[in-house]
Amino acid sequence: MQYRKDKHGNKLSALGLGCMRFPRDKSETERMVLAAIEGGVNFFDTAYIYPGSEATLGSILANHDKRKDVFIATKLPSMFLKSAADFDKYFSEQLRRLQTDYIDHYFIHNLPDFAAWERLVNMGIEDWLAEKKAAGKIRQIGFSFHGTCDEFIKILDAYPWEFTMIQYNYYDETYQAGREGLHAAAKKGIAVMIMEPLLGGQLATGLPKQAVAIFEKSNPSLTPADWALWWLWNQPEITVVVSGMKNTQITESNLRSINNFRPLSDKELAVYADVVALTRKSYKIKCTSCNYCLPCPKGINIPACLSIYNNSYLQGYSKGITQYATSTAIITKKPNSPRLCNGCGKCEKDCPQKIPIRQELKKVARRFEPLPIRMMLALVRRIIG
Repeated sequence: MQYRKDKHGNKLSALGLGCMRFPRDKSETERMVLAAIEGGVNFFDTAYIYPGSEATLGSILANHDKRKDVFIATKLPSMFLKSAADFDKYFSEQLRRLQTDYIDHYFIHNLPDFAAWERLVNMGIEDWLAEKKAAGKIRQIGFSFHGTCDEFIKILDAYPWEFTMIQYNYYDETYQAGREGLHAAAKKGIAVMIMEPLLGGQLATGLPKQAVAIFEKSNPSLTPADWALWWLWNQPEITVVVSGMKNTQITESNLRSINNFRPLSDKELAVYADVVALTRKSYKIKCTSCNYCLPCPKGINIPACLSIYNNSYLQGYSKGITQYATSTAIITKKPNSPRLCNGCGKCEKDCPQKIPIRQELKKVARRFEPLPIRMMLALVRRIIG
């Protein structure tokens, strides 16, 4: 494992384990977490709003006496806070779930703009954070961000942050805080954690074949995931790359990647521009499958619909329609087709990528459920009763 120091000199593993996408199988989750720790990972990132994540991580660490071996990062759900009383309400619950009496790295979760931070300041969050830090309940304070770079800089300058987390990868180099935000944070001497390094897995398994061929021609020993992770580790301003691992196999693959990492050559760095150009032609919707848009009041599996739409352009329509039929159950009596969208807009309010989801769902429906297919589906439903 390779390590990088945070603002206070703590050695954090350059590869962190993102706990948002824990597998449903608790035994597999346990194997994955223990494999990561054995491989040298010591930064574990979770959040209050990740279903079951905090409790699962806390249980594994407690059962195997690993709490002292890791840095726990979790997040105060800023979107749920209505008054100062909520600070302790959620924090106490998080300590209980994680079976610990302190948090190493505590994020203010998902600040989209400076106004969101000002709202919390007016509630008294600065005094509350100072109190928790003085009591040793919170070791370091930071924020995760989804918004424009200008707003990121404003938040960065508004408080003595010790770390931050931004979405950043070779495909999204100028998206949200982007490279400019990364350098601004590093200039202040604070640690920078990276989320969505693989764009929800798309940069690992969803690249166009031509893009994969470009990588293979340059260095056939590296996988597409290696290329994405190495691009980040190649930048000294980055402290931890948080990868949302779904199983032990992916964990072991990521461990091999960091253990084999070495600085990229100029020739290798030049390859990314060609890969990005090709990929941009294929991805129609920039969904990372973070699932923040769920649950949909109408039961629509929004991330699956958007992902399948993209895949149908990458892998062909026939494969796409097969995936679509399975994921949306459109041949059953109670389908969850995107055509059921009532335009409530809940999904768009929660989407950190600011995707116009209602508009995109209409595109998905037009592509996979044109009139002839809808007529055929109606006939099938009558037959199946």
